[in-house]
Amino acid sequence: MEGERAAEPGTFAALHGPALRASGVPARYWDSLRCKLEAEVFDAGEFFGIMQVEEVEEEEEGDEEVEEELKKKPNPGNEPCFKVIVTNENGLQASNPNSIFLIDHAWTYRVEHARQQLLQVPGLLHRMANLMGVDFHGEVPDEGSIKQVLQEMWKYNQTYQLSQGTAEEKVPVWYIMDEFGSRIQHSDEPTFATAPLFYMSQQIAYTVLWPLRDLETGDEVTRDYAYGETDRLIRKCMLLPWAPAEVLDVNYSTPEPSEDHYQAILNENKEKLPVAISPPVYDENKIFKVYTDIQQVLNNLKHPRFVFTDDERDADILYNFSHFKDYRSLSEERPHVMLNQFPCENLLTVKDCLASISRRVGRPDGPRWLPRTFNLHTEFPQFISYFQQRERRGEDNHWICKPWNLARSLDTHITNNLNSIIRHRESSPKVVSKYIENPVLFQREDVGMVKFDIRYVVLLRSVNPLKLYVYDVFWLRFSNRAFSLDELDDYEKHFTVMNYVPGVTLKQVHCDEFILLFEKQYPEYPWTTVKVDIFKVFAELFQAASAKPAPFGICDYTSSRAVYAIDLMLKWDTTRDGKRIMLPQILEVNFNPDCDRACKYHPTFFNNVFSTLFLDETDNCHVTCIV
Repeated sequence: MEGERAAEPGTFAALHGPALRASGVPARYWDSLRCKLEAEVFDAGEFFGIMQVEEVEEEEEGDEEVEEELKKKPNPGNEPCFKVIVTNENGLQASNPNSIFLIDHAWTYRVEHARQQLLQVPGLLHRMANLMGVDFHGEVPDEGSIKQVLQEMWKYNQTYQLSQGTAEEKVPVWYIMDEFGSRIQHSDEPTFATAPLFYMSQQIAYTVLWPLRDLETGDEVTRDYAYGETDRLIRKCMLLPWAPAEVLDVNYSTPEPSEDHYQAILNENKEKLPVAISPPVYDENKIFKVYTDIQQVLNNLKHPRFVFTDDERDADILYNFSHFKDYRSLSEERPHVMLNQFPCENLLTVKDCLASISRRVGRPDGPRWLPRTFNLHTEFPQFISYFQQRERRGEDNHWICKPWNLARSLDTHITNNLNSIIRHRESSPKVVSKYIENPVLFQREDVGMVKFDIRYVVLLRSVNPLKLYVYDVFWLRFSNRAFSLDELDDYEKHFTVMNYVPGVTLKQVHCDEFILLFEKQYPEYPWTTVKVDIFKVFAELFQAASAKPAPFGICDYTSSRAVYAIDLMLKWDTTRDGKRIMLPQILEVNFNPDCDRACKYHPTFFNNVFSTLFLDETDNCHVTCIV
């Protein structure tokens, strides 16, 4: 037993040391933290107390100093206001190994479940309303109180992400600390630091609190709500939920980033660019050996000119699901081997890069076919300024906040709450795009007018010269509820990706049937005209993506071929002469898309794809060359 006890600190440090170090928790506290976690010791009450701050008298409101102090309050206008102070008569010494404390979490959730939990978890709405100063005294949750809590919670939210598990399990978790933790106010010169810690043995997350200096009785416990950020403008923007201010003087123009930006992306991706090679020449009757780890290809590629091999070194074509990195070695050692990827294609398939390269088309802030998009990491103040300018002009301000590189609408949120967007920036790298508030809708007899999006598969044969094909069959996805610009957390109203949501209806319409129904609903807009506009947009996008050499554009590698899926919507717009038009809006470009439906309804799909990309034969392949 003694040996086991002695080993425990080492085990704890091995398990939790990386997270504690990353959070800056001094090592002197680790063993005490281990003991408190193991015994579930919440002893903050022995050292701290919560004080209610009195309201400032009305006659003092004209005093400039008082007004300045009010501006610094973390929750202006949110009464009552509290602060936490040291109550222990001996104060608190930062050097004491026991000066670390556990804070429990009152509510842990993922954003998409927040409303449902407030409705269904007994006592949760009442507790959150009390904590946030929201007026709610009833027994039964009411819509007004829930809406207020969902608005106010962004002033109290903290977040963490699990590093392992499925894509769904890695979606950021949000939590609100208990009343003690939530009362700790902001200071630019904080007395304490906090950090979330996921305690492995209990599978529970806590927040840990430790002092940054010695404190005396009566000193206030504060933390920095913008911890780690030193840039004054960024800090100001991060603190807007608690200290409202205007940043209208910031120029919200977002020109294309510098070449250094793209070079940094290449370095981060660890892609090694190929050397220049001569285009490989093959015998016109050659049988190509294909190495692939994609089951849909293995099951559906039946073309006689392609056979499968289990030996990657023996292959003429590499058709991989995962991203290929070392193009240099491939180009030097096996230049004849073709593959289903282009170097630097992430400039198309990662959302922030897509927005960046699209700025090469049309206006400096981006083309009309891409919703106005900001990278919240590099264009944060510009977005805040743009949002506030739109607000001042009374323009629609609904936005969709998306991770850079997750698909299937995971961790994607629609909101007109600026605080929500500001805080979402803390969870994972995000872009924010103008939400399409005036989409072209489709009449579903069973539901009404719903949102829909369109998926086209495009085949990139070469970059220089640019050779781009579109598969003639396209796919459709529909919302399940009638569209309106409210209930922004109603997934089935605002999203169209229903394939991966259990228990949800998936509406399927073949493109031929869709065209007939669409033209019946919109007789002034024949699909042939709409399609011309869509294909023109695709051409402009790929021209922009290949306009510069790698790493500033997709690399011209003659052995590369690729299949992408482009998801788009149509929105209503008006020409200068007042004519109402349907304008294609690109939503995202997907690498190695799921082709299950394509194979199910069109069994020759992969035969057509391989014939177009690797044989340069397009007859009877159901493809249209657009560039």
